[in-house]
Amino acid sequence: MSDEVRLVVIITTQPGKGSQQLAAFERLAPHVRAEQGCLQYDLHPVEGNPDGFVLIEKWASNAALEAHHATAHMLEAAKHNPSFRAGPSTVLRLEDAV
Repeated sequence: MSDEVRLVVIITTQPGKGSQQLAAFERLAPHVRAEQGCLQYDLHPVEGNPDGFVLIEKWASNAALEAHHATAHMLEAAKHNPSFRAGPSTVLRLEDAV
């Protein structure tokens, strides 16, 4: 059993605001990727859906993920996201592969 934490985050923006999600991610990603314990932080647009995105995250441990949520840049992003997102994202925490 690995200590790594793998997340799939499903994001939907308000109609026509997908470009705002992309811009926000481009500003945020370098800060997140520099965090201790961040192993992967990649946003993928959904083919054929300009308002749909999937964020793939991998963290070295649950402690690293918890620290990530408390960073100033994530707290600021949480304030700004409702201006372009359709609602809360869906977070799927993956189990170890079988």
